Amino acid sequence: MIEPQSGITFGVLIADALSRYGDRTAFVQDERTMSYFDAASLASRMQQVFESKGGVRGSTIAALSVNVPEVWLARAATYLNGARYTGAHPMGSIDDHVDLCNDAEISILIVHPKFAESGMQIAARASSVKHVLTLGPAEHGEDLLALCEEVEARELTPLPGQDEEDIATLTYTGGSTGKPKGVMISQRAMVQQIQSVAASWRLPLDPRTLISTPITHAGSIPILPTLLRGGTVVLQQSFSPAPWLQAVQTHRINFAFTVPTLLYTLLDFEDLGNYDVSSFETLIYGSSPMAPARIVEAQTVFGATLLQVYGQTESLGMVSALLPAEHDSANRPGLLTSCGRPVVGTMVEVLDSSGAPVEEGVVGEICVRSRSVMSGYWKRPDETAEVLKGGWFWTGDMAYRDGEGFLHIVDRRKDMVITGGFNVYPREIEDVLTDDPTVSAAAVIGVPHEKWGEAVHAFVVARPGMTPDVENLIATVKQRKGSHHAPKTLELISELPVTKVGKIDKQALRASYWEGSARAVN
Repeated sequence: MIEPQSGITFGVLIADALSRYGDRTAFVQDERTMSYFDAASLASRMQQVFESKGGVRGSTIAALSVNVPEVWLARAATYLNGARYTGAHPMGSIDDHVDLCNDAEISILIVHPKFAESGMQIAARASSVKHVLTLGPAEHGEDLLALCEEVEARELTPLPGQDEEDIATLTYTGGSTGKPKGVMISQRAMVQQIQSVAASWRLPLDPRTLISTPITHAGSIPILPTLLRGGTVVLQQSFSPAPWLQAVQTHRINFAFTVPTLLYTLLDFEDLGNYDVSSFETLIYGSSPMAPARIVEAQTVFGATLLQVYGQTESLGMVSALLPAEHDSANRPGLLTSCGRPVVGTMVEVLDSSGAPVEEGVVGEICVRSRSVMSGYWKRPDETAEVLKGGWFWTGDMAYRDGEGFLHIVDRRKDMVITGGFNVYPREIEDVLTDDPTVSAAAVIGVPHEKWGEAVHAFVVARPGMTPDVENLIATVKQRKGSHHAPKTLELISELPVTKVGKIDKQALRASYWEGSARAVN
């Protein structure tokens, strides 16, 4: 029984969404569809199986799977039982997964059949794992779906005794600054995320949402908001431009959540013009900055639908948004370098190192207050205290606020290059480089230099069939930003390395230049 004064949990929202819409289509994957009724039935059966195996409040359940409806429903059942959920990334190694299971104290590991062998290897090395459950028949583990057939579906409702401050999710950071940390996300934070998405992400009234990034991780953000509106979630197990565009055309997709590297691939796809993408109402991009020149290019393809979102794992992705009407390259081109204004339910300040607000136009660190902010880092009190201080979450992102309240991120604090005493923010250089019509993407780092301490080094990926003029690119940066910003060296490469969540992996780019030095991860 939920007391009148109790905070609503994420499980309450899940039960509400799946129980409302009956025979409407909740999920589509390839040629397969699943109704809301069937989704609710399976989630309730999974609840009972998990409960029988100890998957209740105080335990942790992990999932290692490609995108299928069943893995999200297993996640939903975890929340409904009050257990903690952790996603194991499909691209991770066995060692990565073992470390995650040991750290998060995973007791139940759910795997797609294609990962069944991996699941058994992980369980053999992770002492906390008691059960490996597979999403269908497999040579190893117990078939979760078969177990679900052995119990009767019941009314979908959260198990009693849960509190909004209970930890619902342990989300592990991408590891771009060293060993991944478990971010403790409360039920309260996840409910606030839904409210912020509904209010600030321009979700259509009848959403048809396409997701191709892993739903074991941030790709899942639009799922429950879509289901709460009675919409349909179209899942793809991986991203490839032709199938993605075909899905948009076939299902009349009007909402999608992407990352810049995905959009760059679409824009460089030679058959892009052969597909109808006119159904889009909102096309979200986030996780890393997008070059202004490529934003303009995307608008010519997708129209006035682009919406940028900015956030971090520690704030459930909820900090700010730049709305479609604010992507105004003709009248307000300066806004294309902005990540927008705070989303509903979030307070943002730009502070100096002492915690005092900086003046308009002055660079400081973005700091956030919100019910969506994490409870802390799992088993890491010192690191928690470092970023949660003075009532703020300190993001590590350096930015300034303009006269209209728009935030402009200049770069991550750790990515700033200090060369000859000057602070150089790589993003400013990257934006100039990608303004060149021969450049698809760019990344800038600092490399060791005997005289200057660090020197600016650029990596550039050419557009298909083109060859950038290296000397001209360097000269353009010098002309537009000054000599201390101009790359001392520029390297043409076929592609930029990315992390598991689709961000450019600057740690990997720095590694060979700073081998044996902490700068490779700082």
